[in-house]
Amino acid sequence: MSTSKQVAALLSLVDDPDADVFEAVRDRILDLGRDMIPRLEHLSEVHPLPHVQHRVESIIHKIHFNELQKSFSEWSAQDEPDLMDGAFLVSRYNFPDLIVEDYQSSLDRICKSIWLELNNYLTPLEQINVVNRIFYAHHMFRGVEISYNHQEDFLINKLLDTRRGNPISNGILYQAVCQKLDIPVRAIHIPRQFILGYFDQPADTPTRKNRKPKILFYIDPISGQVYSQKDVDHYLDRIQVARTPICFHPMDSRAIISFLIEEFAKCFDDEKSRDKQNELLGLGGLLVERKDRDH
Repeated sequence: MSTSKQVAALLSLVDDPDADVFEAVRDRILDLGRDMIPRLEHLSEVHPLPHVQHRVESIIHKIHFNELQKSFSEWSAQDEPDLMDGAFLVSRYNFPDLIVEDYQSSLDRICKSIWLELNNYLTPLEQINVVNRIFYAHHMFRGVEISYNHQEDFLINKLLDTRRGNPISNGILYQAVCQKLDIPVRAIHIPRQFILGYFDQPADTPTRKNRKPKILFYIDPISGQVYSQKDVDHYLDRIQVARTPICFHPMDSRAIISFLIEEFAKCFDDEKSRDKQNELLGLGGLLVERKDRDH
């Protein structure tokens, strides 16, 4: 445990002009971790030199990022990682102090309001009509096309705050709500789209004679628009993509979050933000490595 004097001595060297000295100081501060953040934030506020403020802010970011890497590794190591937990981890890249528990009541309210309208006699399409009415009309979620100029559209906490999201964030929330209500809706691998499929049985449940679950229809998470197999086939013909089994296979939580990270990283596709893009792709790499080990 470092004493207050030792910590003060470390912080006094953050502005040292010798790069080797600063690197050693930075590494020691990183070893001390999150407990150093309040002292670093105070130093950034009171120090008059911009380059020192930049140094301090970069250290704070690195502390947060190291914690995020650890959290992603722990999430991915679970047998069945929770989809919403993964989405909130992505949000923590931009909002490192995010308190996930603050959003749980919002998610519970959405699920309860839909559950109250469901019954065992509804057809799959009738179920989705109920979900869409409550999700889009009552709770006023709306979807927008993907734009890499709007980072917050990718983040699940901002979707819950503003009710605005792109197909990926909307789709993640829509699937999570359906999973809590035992409605077999899962994201699938349709090229150049993030779209959901309603399966004739839960996609991760063993069935008789190992029969693969069949998609009854498709759902666009931007608006809840329902599409048939014929509609999807027509789309694949139009973009000249061959129909392969992977196109109609449900994505697991790691694959969905990996795709979210990959798309979110494109928001930082410029020289000024290249380090952030590389960090995000590194986080996605943790999930790919786990998937490769599992296969």
